[in-house]
Amino acid sequence: QYTRGTVTAFAPFDARGDAEALRKAMKGLGTDEETVLNIVTTRNNAQRQEIASAFKGLFGRDLVDDLKSELTGKFETLMVSLMRPAHLFDAHALKHAIKGAGTNEKVLTEILASRTPAEVQNIKQVYQQEYEANLEDKITGETSGHFQRLLVVLLQANRDPDVGVDEALVEQDAQVLFRAGELKWGTDEEKFITILGTRSVSHLRRVFDKYMTISGFQIEETIDRETSGDLEKLLLAVVKCIRNVPAYFAETLYESMKGAGTDDETLIRVMVSRSEVDLLDIRREFRKNFAKSLYQMIQKDTSGDYRKALLLLCGGDDD
Repeated sequence: QYTRGTVTAFAPFDARGDAEALRKAMKGLGTDEETVLNIVTTRNNAQRQEIASAFKGLFGRDLVDDLKSELTGKFETLMVSLMRPAHLFDAHALKHAIKGAGTNEKVLTEILASRTPAEVQNIKQVYQQEYEANLEDKITGETSGHFQRLLVVLLQANRDPDVGVDEALVEQDAQVLFRAGELKWGTDEEKFITILGTRSVSHLRRVFDKYMTISGFQIEETIDRETSGDLEKLLLAVVKCIRNVPAYFAETLYESMKGAGTDDETLIRVMVSRSEVDLLDIRREFRKNFAKSLYQMIQKDTSGDYRKALLLLCGGDDD
């Protein structure tokens, strides 16, 4: 369904040959990181799973365990993330975000705001199968207030299908949002949650235009003024993803690298999760919105094998 990734099936592909090359790269003293990163970043996820299976069949060893013991730091994290089966990736990230002390609201926001209803349904099923736990229960146990309510709405994956736009309903929703925010002392968050969490994408795009006409504000400006904290971040993420998912991820990547220090966890998660989906579109939006290419920013912000691997995933410069 997606064809805008930078990583596609490698040809000619030889799972056994790759498994042997990886074993050789990690056997004995020292590791040949170059071989590891060249194989892992240029095969797609389905091929990586075949390599892992061949590796076990040939050597009786677990490829991921070997990678963990031979590599270190961010490079290790990136290689292990790439080896995770694609269908498990989001469920694993969410589990990681809600386990132990403190919840990583950023991860909940990013995944639940950006995935399609079908993808959300799939994440819930995989979560239940893998962890024998209900994702919604886990999330409601760790969050609260309107932030929690919007997450629960998004988890229902009940967004209206995109089947034509009813202009009368567009007008009505825009008016409801205007009255719930700018025209009201205090904010009726529930109206924002229901409309932004359940209406179809094409409907909401028209609502945002109509809202601008009625109020003179972009919906983002109103959310910014009327809400705060985790709810504000989640509402803004939903609006940005309704407008343009690749632009949302371009901004997420930019934020992860701008200024001092790098949010490597976010950088790795987005590069891995979008590499076979829409990373080409994300690169285009990045170049358009931030006056530099994603490739250049990664180059400037990272180093070593970690940088080499990220640049291979990035798949080229846009300048």
